[in-house]
Amino acid sequence: GRRAMGGPRATAPGQQLRALFYVLPPGESSFRTVEEVPDYVEKSIPFFIAFIGLEFAVSWVQKRKLAGRINDGISSLSLGILSRLPDVLFRSIDLISYIYVWNNYRFFELPWDSPWTWYLTFLGVDFAYYCFHRISHEVNILWAAHQVHHSSEDYNLFTALRQSVLQKYTSWIFNLPMALFIPPSVFAVHLQFNLLYQFWIHTEVVTKLGPLEWVLNTPSHHRVHHGRNPYCIDKNYGGALIIWDRIFGTFEAEDAKVVYGLTHPVNSFDPIMLQLRPLVHIWNTFWATPGFCNKLSVIFKGPGWGPGKPRLGLPEEIPVITGKEVPFNPSVPVYLNWYAVVHFAIIMELYTGLLGTVTMLSQGTILLRIGFIILSLTSFGLLMENRQPKADILEIIRCLVFVAVYKLGHLRSQFSSLGYAYEV
Repeated sequence: GRRAMGGPRATAPGQQLRALFYVLPPGESSFRTVEEVPDYVEKSIPFFIAFIGLEFAVSWVQKRKLAGRINDGISSLSLGILSRLPDVLFRSIDLISYIYVWNNYRFFELPWDSPWTWYLTFLGVDFAYYCFHRISHEVNILWAAHQVHHSSEDYNLFTALRQSVLQKYTSWIFNLPMALFIPPSVFAVHLQFNLLYQFWIHTEVVTKLGPLEWVLNTPSHHRVHHGRNPYCIDKNYGGALIIWDRIFGTFEAEDAKVVYGLTHPVNSFDPIMLQLRPLVHIWNTFWATPGFCNKLSVIFKGPGWGPGKPRLGLPEEIPVITGKEVPFNPSVPVYLNWYAVVHFAIIMELYTGLLGTVTMLSQGTILLRIGFIILSLTSFGLLMENRQPKADILEIIRCLVFVAVYKLGHLRSQFSSLGYAYEV
């Protein structure tokens, strides 16, 4: 329905929950301007936490074990926070580029309040995601960014939050054709809905969903996508829909037990290392490969390519799955796990506080907080890897920095009563 001009619309908890499953209809999610569109992703954070807790409970009932590990969970959440930090400083490049094309080059304007525009955008955003997702697996330089999401050897709702910092700086290109005729406000809604839908499919506690498996991307389909079994490689790229994979021949049904992660595991919980190591590998391979055309192929052909091989590499070179694969899981004392959990919770609270107060902070304070968050996430990663003495030294430095910037007023808890506890 039509809505008056104004600021961002408030969303009721029921609406927010339905947005998470892409079942908020056009009448409740159509807006005249981009400024009116709610930040559905940020408002979903409480639901992310609730569903993660529910997944742990269901997994315990089903299998008598929790749906993940502390080290991998902290790593995934760290990568999720890291991926969102640029948005604290800059407006989303997806929207900036889209609005620019819309303002300067649009052919015609579909009505923002028409259900037909809403459903067309639903299909358009999902197809653009399929195209980008597929090319991110088939072009090495794009895979270097996207592989971050596949680096977990667990498969749970934490994994959904495991995102790349760099990926968003290429994905925007695939949405631009829609800017020639679809209003930015409609696009801004579906960009968020498509992302949110992909949260709940990262789980093992949901098995098969019957006839829905023919049309929707489901946990079963997406488990295949995250597998490193030879039959799983480069399959099931869909976002909300699986129809594109069925049309273009990239669909594969779940069969043998899926082993998750990369074919060549990174074996690290350090979020900076997970983001940058593949780029370092491409850089080294580029200079070690003879011939100009071969050097370009290192960048623009598949991650499995080598001189004399097909564009996407040789299937027979994919490591065979024995069923005896053991996830990277360094042994650390129990107290260290709890220490990391408590301190990560503090960083989560400071991060959400930063999101809520960013418009009231100076640029210097924002940069200082972001720098401290990155330092903390790196330190937690090294602690989880039991990298002594480097981890201990970095953690001591981190704690001293925290006390200093807290005393100077550059870091503040949302809960003033916790101030003294944080310093302790």
